[in-house]
Order: sequence, then C-alpha cells, then structure tokens
Amino acid sequence: MSEAEGSQDGAPELARTVEALLFLSSDPLTPPELAAAAESGEGAVRAALAVLAEQYAPGRRGIRLRELAGGYTFASDPATEDAARRLFSRPRTATLTPAQAETLAIVAYLQPVSRPEIARIRGVSADSATATLLDRGLIEESGHSQFGALLYRTSDQFLKLFGLRSLDELPDVAQWDPSPEEQAELRERLLRAGEARAPDAAQGPDAAQGPDAAQGPDAARAAALTD
Repeated sequence: MSEAEGSQDGAPELARTVEALLFLSSDPLTPPELAAAAESGEGAVRAALAVLAEQYAPGRRGIRLRELAGGYTFASDPATEDAARRLFSRPRTATLTPAQAETLAIVAYLQPVSRPEIARIRGVSADSATATLLDRGLIEESGHSQFGALLYRTSDQFLKLFGLRSLDELPDVAQWDPSPEEQAELRERLLRAGEARAPDAAQGPDAAQGPDAAQGPDAARAAALTD
C-alpha cells in the first residue's frame, strides 16, 4: 500500500479529531501540530484536512476551513458578517458582584426564598442585589410566602448561563463543608483577627489611662517590666 493510500485510512474518524482541535484552538494549527496532538501521521492529518475542506467548502455551511500563516483554522463565512456584527454589538452581561453572587447562590439552593430570608442569611440587606438579579433575568418572582413576602426562584436564563440542564445538576454543597482541621484553622484565624483588633477597641475608656493601657494589658505589663 502506498503512503498516499495509507494516509486515507481512517481519514473520516481522524477528521473528527482534527475538527475538534481546530475548534478548540484560537490560533491556526499546522499539520505537524495537529499530527502531534492527534498522535497520527502528518499524511493522515492532511487527508483529514481534505475531508474537512470538502465538508466546509464555501457556500455549504456558515463555517469555513481556512489556511492561514501555514496553519488551518475555522472562520465564519463572509456572508454571515452582518448578522455576526449585530450579535456582538449587543451589550455584554456584566460580571456578578460578590453580593449578587451570594444572593444568587442562596436563591438557587433555597428557592423559593423571600428577600427577608436572604437578608437574614447574608446579614445585610439584599434589596439591591435582588433587584439587579431580577433585571438580568437570573431570578424571577415565585408567588408569596404565608406571611405575604414575595418569593424568588432561579430562571431558565440562570440554567443557560451556568450550563445546567436542571437544578438537579447544582453542585452538592456538602462538598464544601469544612473538615475539623479546616474548622480549627478558621477558628485560629478569627481569634488572631480579634486579637489584632483589640488595641483599636481599647482606644475608648482606656485611652485616658495613657498609651500603654490603650495597647492592652500585655503591652502595659511589658512596659512595666522595662521601666
């Protein structure tokens, strides 16, 4: 069997791999690069590229296979330029702030949930974050609670944005439960943070007793020992 004939063997199957590699890469890929990634011969890759060139011939699809700078890449058909320009001229969705992300997570896992409940969980008002999520279509109204408060749930837009088929695909929150070691470390960090803030808290009544007293009892004892 000649090299040319051998390069045709498995070309349709290899063409799918090459197609995926070209789709994933933002830069043109050369036949040697494609061959190395696909663990195939360069001749077989060129045969696969020939298959793709026929499948993506001008006028057949909205995507074309183009040869650029010695490599190959996918590009949109020039006939679709006007439609693509209209698509990408739309305002982009801004990223969520931490407050909005926290609120959205609470709604996602506890829905339907009311704004007062969200505020109690977060410890701060959820009015602004909830209003923004409503405006962006990530949450929607879902009736009223027994106390008359408006309830919220996630929308289909939420599922699309996070790539979920249903709410059943939400990550299990149990996987983020801290281990005993993590709990101990967090406790130590909180204690250290509290100790670091102690001098500031002592600036009140103790300030009248002098600078050493304002720095806490340990500092006062240290100062007494050095006098």
